[in-house]
This record gives sequence, C-alpha cells and structure tokens, in this order.
Amino acid sequence: MARFLKKGKSVTEIKAADGRVRDTVEIIIKDIEDSGDIAVRKYSMAFDKWAPNAFRLTEEQIAEIIDRTPKQVISDILFAQKQIRFFAERQLATISDLEVETLPGIFLGHKNIPVNSAGCYIPGGRYPMVASSHMSILTAKVAGVQRVIACTPPINGEIPDATVCAMHFAGADEIYILGGVQALCAMAIGTQTMAPVDMIVGPGNAYVAEAKRQLFGRVGIDLVAGPTEILVIADETADAEMVACDLLGQAEHGPTSPAALITTSEKLARETLSEIQRQLQFLATADVAGVAWEQYGTIILVEDEEEAIQEANALAYEHVEVLTRDPQVFLDHLTNYGALFLGPETNVAYGDKVIGTNHTLPTMGAARYTGGLWVGKFIKNCTYQRCTPDASVMIGAYAMRLCELEGFAGHREQAALRVRRYTSTLKTSK
Repeated sequence: MARFLKKGKSVTEIKAADGRVRDTVEIIIKDIEDSGDIAVRKYSMAFDKWAPNAFRLTEEQIAEIIDRTPKQVISDILFAQKQIRFFAERQLATISDLEVETLPGIFLGHKNIPVNSAGCYIPGGRYPMVASSHMSILTAKVAGVQRVIACTPPINGEIPDATVCAMHFAGADEIYILGGVQALCAMAIGTQTMAPVDMIVGPGNAYVAEAKRQLFGRVGIDLVAGPTEILVIADETADAEMVACDLLGQAEHGPTSPAALITTSEKLARETLSEIQRQLQFLATADVAGVAWEQYGTIILVEDEEEAIQEANALAYEHVEVLTRDPQVFLDHLTNYGALFLGPETNVAYGDKVIGTNHTLPTMGAARYTGGLWVGKFIKNCTYQRCTPDASVMIGAYAMRLCELEGFAGHREQAALRVRRYTSTLKTSK
C-alpha cells in the first residue's frame, strides 16, 4: 500500500486563498468593462508601474528591439520555433475534414475551421517566459488563426527584448507590453484601442488563471493553468542527483509549484531528500524552489509499478518524468498527465523550452479530462448536412414521428413540410 514519506499542503489548504483571488479579479473585470483603456492604464500602473503613451508596440519599436538583441539570442529563438512549428504542422496534418454518405442521398460532414482571432498571454514577472511566445502565438498561426495578438508585462519597468523578438518571429499581428489580469480583460472584452478576440490562451499566475475562468464563455480559453507541477516516477535504477535536480528545476517556477516523487525504492526516496537539501545550498533560485519543496513537495513510496501507475493517475500532474528500467510500461498504461518524459535522456526543461511539444499544459487535476494547448485548440469542428429530395422525404418521416414522441409540434412541422413538398415534387417529376 502506498505511503507518504513527505507530504505537501492539502487541497483544502491550497484552495484557501482562492476566494481572495476571485474577488479581486471580479472587480478588475467590471472596472475594465465600464472604463476600458482608463481602467487598463490604472491597473497597469498599480501592478507594474507601467503607463506608456501606448501599450501596443509600433513596427519601428519592434525593429529597434530586434536590432539591439544579441544575434545568438535570436538564433536560439528561431531554432526553438523551428522545432515547435514542425511538430505543430505534423499535428495539424492529422486533423481532416470529412464528408460521408450515411444513407442514399444523405451527406454528413464536418469542417475544421480556425477561430478568427486569438489573444496570447506571455507571462513575465519573475522570469521572462520567452518560450510561451512560441507555444501560443506560433501554434495559433500554424492552426490558421487570422489575427493573433499578444500581451506580455514589462519586467522591472523595462520592455523584455527577447520576449518581444520571440513574439514577432512567432507571427504576432499586434504586440502589447501589458501584463496581468488587465491584459487578459483587454483582449477578451476589448477597449477603445484594442479590438476583442474570440479566444485567449497562455499560462500565468493565480490571478491570470482566475481571469480566464471568469472570462470563459465571453471568449474561449485553452485551459485554466495554475502553478506548474512535476511528478517523477522512479525505481532503483534512477539516481538521486537527477531526481532532485528535476524536481527543483520545476519548483523554481514559484513558491506554490507542487513537486512529487513516486518511487518503489525507499533508498532512492531518502537519498533524494538529502540531495535536495544539498542542491538547495547552491541553486540560484533556492529562495523560491526551497519554499515550493518545503510546502508543496511530496514523496510517495509504492510497492510496484502497478501501484505507481494508480498513484500517478490519481495525481494527474502536468509534467510526468519516468526514470525507471522500462519507461514504455508507463506510456502504455498512464492515462492522466499533461506531458510525459520517458527516460533519463529527456526532461521537462526540454519540453518547456525547445524540443517541440507544447508547454501550456493542464494542472490542478485537469489532466483527467483535457490535454494541453495544441493546434486543435484553435480549431472548431463544425458539422454540416445536405439531402436529396428523396432522402429528405425518407428521413423526414422518421423525424416527424420522433418529434411527435417528444411533443415538439414545431419541430414536427419542419419535417412534415419537407415530406409534403418533396413528395409532391417527386410525383410531379414522374
């Protein structure tokens, strides 16, 4: 039976602050609905100390930023975008339109239609999340979205040059230096200077996630992405240095980022506990990662791989690394995860930054019912139908009886009208 060697905060404790976040976001949304740009500017100044003449960058400003950005930075961005574009294009190739004749004269089909516009949020704050530009903007463009706008916050009162370069090269049609809830609201609701979009995507902090939750319905969203999560599944073949490194590597995202280890080896578990403390002594982001591990770190000891799979599926974490003798077992049997990293040769950082899969992934148990951001999230699967006169008469008779069964007189008449009209037409033509 699984047992905890270390336990993080409970779900109840984690949700304790949700009410305060929800109330704050409600106020901001209402204010931007009522006052538009004035409210956006007020909150940008309050939260980011940022109130330029215009939040949208001009083509000249973007060109200047690209000119002053080191060539190696631009080269690395373009390399990462090449990988992400290639995988997204291959994913798009798996999405096909359909038309089938289900009965003689009855044709049913679907078309895959990109949304017309999307707003992409590129987080900043503690770290400039350059890679999020590729994951959202580029993916939307591969999907065929006509208008893609993007917002990212200033960092310490400065424009994040590398992020702007990534946004531009990814294909953003409009780039705004604007962060937080005010950015999500401006994109979703629209202001005097920003036309609203049909869908908003991208990761962010608890306030950004709550804004997406409250704006959903008015616009589409990719998913409500909370603090990043990592689960490492390991057996006695894994080494504690790598396990500790990979856990802390994700815990550095923020002080509320859960990190968990499920292992069949108590020896590895205890060595990992010691190794984490050793690495925290020299990790540059130990002030964040240490708090996350102390408050949200978990170690679960299990009997075998079957129990490891059960526990991992119950957690349904965003990132799952498999450091076991046979990772294929987990690819074959795990069902609840955002992204899977198989074997010691790969890791979450590859997925976050460069390898090609998307890093905007489900958190907080959402992996039980959804995957992450991909080209398909920007595409609507829309059905259509058409009939010949003969087929309309035939299917109409069924529809009349089924509508009558449910008491829908108006529905029945829609079918009956076609039956009368096309029966008459067919008789006349003969």
